[in-house]
Amino acid sequence: MLRCGCLRLSQGLAYLPKGRSSQVFSESFSLSRVIAVSSQKTRHGYATSAKPTESKSFVMGLFQGDPKMQQVFPFPEVLDDEQEETLRAYVDPVSKFFEECNDPLKNDTMENLDEETMTGLKEMGAFGLQVPTDLGGLGLTNTQYARLVEIVGAHDLAVGIILGAHQSIGFKGILLHGNKEQKEKYLPLVASCENMAAFCLTEPTSGSDAGSIRTQAELSQDGKHYILNGGKLWISNGGLAEIFTVFAKTPVKDEKTGETKDKVTAFIVERGFGGVTSGPPEKKMGIKASNTAEVHFDNVPIPVENVLGGVGNGFKVAMHVLNNGRFGMAAAMSGTMKALIAKAADHAGNRVQFGSKLEQFGVIQEKLARMAMYQYVTECMAYMLSANMDQGAIDFQLEAAISKVYASEAAWFVADECIQILGGMGYMKSFPPNNFLFLPLVLSQDCGAERVMRDLRIFRIFEGTNDILRLFVSLTGIQHAGKRLTELQKSLKNPAGNLGLIISEGVKRSKRAVGVKSGPSLAEYVHSDLATSAKLVSESTADFALTVEKLLIRHKKKIIDQQFLLKRLADAAIDIYGMVAVLSRASRSLNNKSSTAQHEALLASVFCDEAADRIRINLNSLVDSNKITNDTKMSRIAEDVIRNMNTVPAHPLGF
Repeated sequence: MLRCGCLRLSQGLAYLPKGRSSQVFSESFSLSRVIAVSSQKTRHGYATSAKPTESKSFVMGLFQGDPKMQQVFPFPEVLDDEQEETLRAYVDPVSKFFEECNDPLKNDTMENLDEETMTGLKEMGAFGLQVPTDLGGLGLTNTQYARLVEIVGAHDLAVGIILGAHQSIGFKGILLHGNKEQKEKYLPLVASCENMAAFCLTEPTSGSDAGSIRTQAELSQDGKHYILNGGKLWISNGGLAEIFTVFAKTPVKDEKTGETKDKVTAFIVERGFGGVTSGPPEKKMGIKASNTAEVHFDNVPIPVENVLGGVGNGFKVAMHVLNNGRFGMAAAMSGTMKALIAKAADHAGNRVQFGSKLEQFGVIQEKLARMAMYQYVTECMAYMLSANMDQGAIDFQLEAAISKVYASEAAWFVADECIQILGGMGYMKSFPPNNFLFLPLVLSQDCGAERVMRDLRIFRIFEGTNDILRLFVSLTGIQHAGKRLTELQKSLKNPAGNLGLIISEGVKRSKRAVGVKSGPSLAEYVHSDLATSAKLVSESTADFALTVEKLLIRHKKKIIDQQFLLKRLADAAIDIYGMVAVLSRASRSLNNKSSTAQHEALLASVFCDEAADRIRINLNSLVDSNKITNDTKMSRIAEDVIRNMNTVPAHPLGF
């Protein structure tokens, strides 16, 4: 299981219009050990130069009022004929395997995956989906991977964790950052699952706070090995893995200052090195068939050749692995939601109460419609993101974080509503045998909804808690907006050389002054049937950028401490990204005259209407003094509860 760490937010700008002087706060300040971000990217996704580069990320641009439409319009199509044919060849066998060979109820009850199922997964190549074919894998693209993960998510999330912990994060560091020798040595072993892999970052004192890890690795006197000591907990596949990506602090000497500091380094560790032990499997609420265990390292000798990504670069490796792996979660959740909706729709179409089928009741119709809408948004995000990655996008960390947050919360909502529609049937783990004559035959089986709900709860916690990822989205975006405003300030010192930028900014501010929205027009991208929804997006993006600027002006560098505000700002960004994702896909369907186009247009228009309302409320609350006062009161309530270690009011009975 994952986490995140520390963000350095620097060179933010409080730009003060209407005659007031501009101010630059260029000193660095950090949300220490909360978020990690790298603002200058290479193909590996981390900083190599102090020179800023323009981001092509839609969400990053959103924060500065310049969202990059080319990333979201038109809806990306990235599979060529050969790739599509390859994917089609896998979809049916994988679906058939999970329908006929895998038993999720048995896995959940046994809290293990039986050998036959494990063998079947290995034979399908399920453990090396994205490993190059010349190294023993299937060599799938991100989009192909997402489609197969969606199938797994529809059937058994615990199996999904086994597969994901192995390849989405377990050996992903080797795939992304390994040198030629490391890849050739380890990737064939993990692709065949001859050796299972695990990702070892979390410690008792280090969850989302990855900067506080205590596991240490020191170079041996002969300089040939690092000696690793420490322990990790809640490691998925931890009791089964033979190959680990381990993050530990190592002493690193600064060549400029000569000072030695501890920095995080990533290592490829084999259980066979000796000194690696695992605790017993943890007892969990859900995903019970997946192995979760503590892993301990006692004087483990690691050859220097097994440093991954360079000494002192472990934190960057960890963040790149996690950012790169998150897209698969949205795809899995999309599959889960489809399966739950199918159960709910079947029940609503057959269950009779008060002389009518459930499907005829408005309260049930609203539930089903909203479930379908949330699934659609998640699916749009998942395949837009995977396609962007396949197109070579390197700056997608905010979109990946948003898709993880939205998908995990949407899936929880859909599971909850599914159980509500199913009633008692949804709440039961299993049903009485057939000799109970008052139960119809169809009920004498596992429904699975309660298991799915238990399995889903972890997804809002691991691979970056949703709370931390919301801060990550807001603060990373604000950092980007601050740089843009710094740029504008510098341009004012040389008007002649920056006339285009100054005029463009002046036009936007003039429009704002007379109440005209200055968001980008989506008319050229969005089908005419969705013009009203497109206008809502345009207005929302304009309001969003203006609110970000107001926050920078009001709070300056102290914005980093305004987590009540940052959370709501992130929620607005999530909704805007969802809006463009559904409009892009629905427009493609309308343009192609797809048989489902009108249904997709309904989903998109309702989501955009409701999202625009939420965005308006969230953005207004960021500058509303009454709302901000309530935030202060909420902090005081929380402080009182913590101080009392319980609720505070005296019992109404007085004892």
